[in-house]
Amino acid sequence: MSSMILIVDDEPKILEILSSYLKADGFHVMTAGNGREALQLIQSYPFGLIVLDLMLPDISGEDICREVRKASRVPILMLTAKSGEDERIHGLSIGADDYLVKPFSPRELVARVRAILRRTGDYETLSDDIQIGDLIISLHDKKVTRQGEWIDLTPNEYRLLITLARYPGRIWSREELISEVLGIDFGGSDRTIDSHIKNLRQKIEEDSKNPVYVKTVYGLGYRLDDPKSK
Repeated sequence: MSSMILIVDDEPKILEILSSYLKADGFHVMTAGNGREALQLIQSYPFGLIVLDLMLPDISGEDICREVRKASRVPILMLTAKSGEDERIHGLSIGADDYLVKPFSPRELVARVRAILRRTGDYETLSDDIQIGDLIISLHDKKVTRQGEWIDLTPNEYRLLITLARYPGRIWSREELISEVLGIDFGGSDRTIDSHIKNLRQKIEEDSKNPVYVKTVYGLGYRLDDPKSK
């Protein structure tokens, strides 16, 4: 796992403080003060994680996140002044791994960075593929295909699918999925997992309203079924 961190923020003081704390914790750090500079660095260096402010002067953090997700699953920690639940859910749905509201403690940011890197490294040592129905999950390169066609999943959607696929047929509660996918310290509501489930179904199911893979077990949670085993 790479320990090089990119911090993207248009406030020099924030860049200075966060860079200092992360370096003190053993990380290599690079900084960018705007979106264009950030995208150039992302194309040039193998970052292990990106700390990304949503409010940038040229390109929005959301657009940068979408651009990064076209080619990479590098973990992204979003920084924002917006504290509403809808904003948090939206940020996670477009590919962020975590969401930190300003003002925040630099020590909390370092802890979040370490927690994200622990979560995103969970499956790096696995090499075999998992096949569920027409889905093939490649654990080596973290790709998912259905009938040979690549399915573009966000990191959280991928971890959600992997979590469900580890034990087909097992019922996972929302709380268990939040802990596995978003981390035990996640402060959002159950709606966040529901949003990820909805997005995952839209990508892996032929008919997301009548799913054959990700099933809802009312009052209990969710499970992954193999339609070819029935």
